[in-house]
Amino acid sequence: MDEPGFKLSEAKVTVIGLGLMGGSLALRLKGHCARLNALDVDAPTLELAQRMDAVDAAGSDPRAMLADADMVILACPLPEIVAWLGRLPQYVENACVVLDLASAKRGVLAAMQALPPRFDPLGGHPICGKEKLTLLNAEDTLFENAAFVLTPLERSGAAARSAALQLIELLGARPLWMDAAEHDGTLAAVSHLPFLLSSALSLSMPDALSPELVGPGFRSTARLAGTPSGMMGGVLAANRDRVLAEMEVFRKRLAEIEVALQLEEYAELNTILDAARGRYLALTS
Repeated sequence: MDEPGFKLSEAKVTVIGLGLMGGSLALRLKGHCARLNALDVDAPTLELAQRMDAVDAAGSDPRAMLADADMVILACPLPEIVAWLGRLPQYVENACVVLDLASAKRGVLAAMQALPPRFDPLGGHPICGKEKLTLLNAEDTLFENAAFVLTPLERSGAAARSAALQLIELLGARPLWMDAAEHDGTLAAVSHLPFLLSSALSLSMPDALSPELVGPGFRSTARLAGTPSGMMGGVLAANRDRVLAEMEVFRKRLAEIEVALQLEEYAELNTILDAARGRYLALTS
């Protein structure tokens, strides 16, 4: 397709990875592009996609699913996204837009930079989701009213930018352009650190604790611990430096609370907790 005239409605699109994100995107995109293929290695997932009528065609053969693709959307775990960026040139010979959905961008963009000139790559990350993954939990409304971060490379062209914006509009999301380094620092604080804190909180519970005593406070605070390690492991490795920096900030804040309790400085403790409440309300209002 000519870059200035990229039309999503006329494009042949392949989604790689039919988990929660890729599946939800496919459910919304189906019927709004010329052809929608899905590539996944899990046979039951491919069978479910066909039963759900989520895509026009689903398979595990990259040569079949990527043939003549005008746009490839990488929705698999982050290490697989990087691996696929290295393999795409074997299967796609025509001009092609490439968009990813990973929640850590610097490593992905470095791999995108190495693509041959016929590819027009752009980093992406929708700020939505839930801890229950897989296609079975996909929803065509998952992206509605969510921010969809776009992290361009210098080489990102008119086709990639236009394709991404058309897709975001179709999904009902809002585009937000960011630098990859800024994105990774922010997501370390608001997503990757909370996952680790939820995990640590879950591990700190007594082994003999009755589920009947686990109320909404614990469930809401530890919810992210339900996310499979296979989804987050690659993200934490890719964003290791930023995550470690945020963990250090958290340790200092927790230490302040611990000291106030140890010294029975309850006025100081209330000051800290009130400041935390104010920050929470400012971030979530």
